[in-house]
Amino acid sequence: MSAEKAHHVTLTLLNIVVKTPIIGHLFKAMWRNTNAQGVDFAGLHFPNRVGLAAGFDKNAKYLEVMKALGFGHVEIGTVTPKAQPGNDKPRLFRLVKDEAIINRMGFNNDGVDIIAERLKNRPANLIVGGNIGKNKVTSNEDAVNDYKICFDKLYPYVDYFTVNVSSPNTPGLRALQDRGPLTEILNALMSMRADFVKQGKKQLPILLKIAPDLNQEQLDDIVALTLETKIDGLVATNTTISREGLSTDKATVEAIGAGGLSGKPVKEKSTEVLSYLCQKFEGKVPVIGVGGIHSKADADEKFKAGAGLVQVYSGFIYEGPALVKAIAS
Repeated sequence: MSAEKAHHVTLTLLNIVVKTPIIGHLFKAMWRNTNAQGVDFAGLHFPNRVGLAAGFDKNAKYLEVMKALGFGHVEIGTVTPKAQPGNDKPRLFRLVKDEAIINRMGFNNDGVDIIAERLKNRPANLIVGGNIGKNKVTSNEDAVNDYKICFDKLYPYVDYFTVNVSSPNTPGLRALQDRGPLTEILNALMSMRADFVKQGKKQLPILLKIAPDLNQEQLDDIVALTLETKIDGLVATNTTISREGLSTDKATVEAIGAGGLSGKPVKEKSTEVLSYLCQKFEGKVPVIGVGGIHSKADADEKFKAGAGLVQVYSGFIYEGPALVKAIAS
């Protein structure tokens, strides 16, 4: 079965299991973690320190399942203003030898209006983050408007936001990590939030998700920009465009083509970026560690590097929900 079809079939079956009387109760009891301790992060209280990274539950369809599997938070999306089909299939590939995944999904999602409607019935006691981006047809010059639309429409239904300018699968998106356009986007969202707070709404944290492929100068710009705009934290990191150090034969990797690489091969690079940022911030800015977490020991590396929370994706695919329980405990 193709990786993308397997993803949808598995989640659909799990959704049925969770909602079935008795069986659903037993399933939830199996993965309930009574040893997990809550943690405060960016002004929010999380039930535990492990979350599901964006890209897995793009359309907020499986929040009840993820809560049952023990996640303390789920980051939905990436959500764009208009629904879009994403890139042509096949676009999701397993590199089993490397315990890795290559994807070039291209922000396929149902659009912000449908997802916001779905979130009205979100489960209680689960932190939900909204990962937001721009539509493929939107120029970088107009990108700020796409982020503002998603921010406005999701604000009543999520607990925090992550600004995604680091996916390699939307043409030109990573150029928005440059200081000029990124400053414009973050300042616009911070201004909107200030207006919402004046109206009596809750102040939701705004995080920025960055790529693992940035050089030191670019990382220093991200640090300066984070402090300048006063956003609430970072998510480090997204997938990499690098193909270095893979065990899968070169011909197979080349045949797959473009896309972001996640899983074990990105762990070292991701942790290096995380560690550098946390040292620069000196504990003043919280960071979520993502990338290559396939065991409790991997998660501990992220925590030691300075992460307040971790998120998993590929590790969850390869190791299953026992990974979530191990880290959360």
